[in-house]
Amino acid sequence: MTKRINLALQGGGAHGAFTWGALDAILDDERIEVAAISGTSAGALNGAALKAGLVKGGRDGARENLAWLWDQVGAQEDGHWDGWLEAWSPRAVSKAIEMSPPYMIWDMLSRGISPYSTPEFTSQALRRIVERFDFDDVCTPEGGPRLHVCATSVRTGKIRVFEDGEISSDAILASACLPTLFPAVEIDGEAYWDGGYTGNPALFPLFVNDLPRDVLVVNINPLERAEVPTTAADIQNRINEISFNTSLLRELRAIDFVQRLIHEGTIPEGAMKDVLVHMVADDGLMRQLSVATKIVPNPAVIHQLRAAGRGAAERFLSAHFDDLGARSTVDLRAMFA
Repeated sequence: MTKRINLALQGGGAHGAFTWGALDAILDDERIEVAAISGTSAGALNGAALKAGLVKGGRDGARENLAWLWDQVGAQEDGHWDGWLEAWSPRAVSKAIEMSPPYMIWDMLSRGISPYSTPEFTSQALRRIVERFDFDDVCTPEGGPRLHVCATSVRTGKIRVFEDGEISSDAILASACLPTLFPAVEIDGEAYWDGGYTGNPALFPLFVNDLPRDVLVVNINPLERAEVPTTAADIQNRINEISFNTSLLRELRAIDFVQRLIHEGTIPEGAMKDVLVHMVADDGLMRQLSVATKIVPNPAVIHQLRAAGRGAAERFLSAHFDDLGARSTVDLRAMFA
């Protein structure tokens, strides 16, 4: 029996390799059909690669496209970390990158120098990757899942969701535009920053009536940490996580509110969509990583993240395939109690 689901793909820099692994596992399960995707930043990159691959070559094409994407992302690293970091734990790798002189210099400069005053080496590297996407396949409304790409308007602070023919290399770059690293991306006279500030990712495009009820969130920013951070690096890291989870939590709270109204009979069944929420995550791994491993696409970390994402999605499908279409597997009531 085939089950149709929607995917909500979070952003988080190189940690998006976790989503690559999760998508690999979903593609391997032919009982699952992806109806729509909402993606932000790395989630937008993954979503575009997934859709274009599905349109061009089915599941095999999607797997190949995702592998190509992350090979390109990993290739942006200069390689001097690879061999000796391969055997280290994720936490050790993260700390090693944080304490390295190049990263410390970059971190200091990014806090005091505008990206408009520095060469755009990193953004140009990402642009070279994105511009190699086949946008006829990415944008087509005729095949593959619907794709939504989220960015934040600098002028209004509101979310902008690009879809169908609106999606371009600039739209994806806008979705991934961290304002301390890159100049804002201009589209039709409007300037945009990373979509994570207003929708990481946006869930509301997935609520239309002709899409399935199930929304599977691939979460790559830890929702909770047991310990209060005390070092400067850990404090900055937690600020980053909270900032990029806020919009998602707001939408999940709204879903919980609507579910309670429906189940209590306050609003008639069918008046609003009763969304079923699921989540694939590995907070244990993500808590060992940091902003440093988001910014520095180290191949060793990318490999670990992909394996973890694949394992998390396989465990989810093994435990909850029968729940798809029937019930939520995320207890929103407990989450917001």
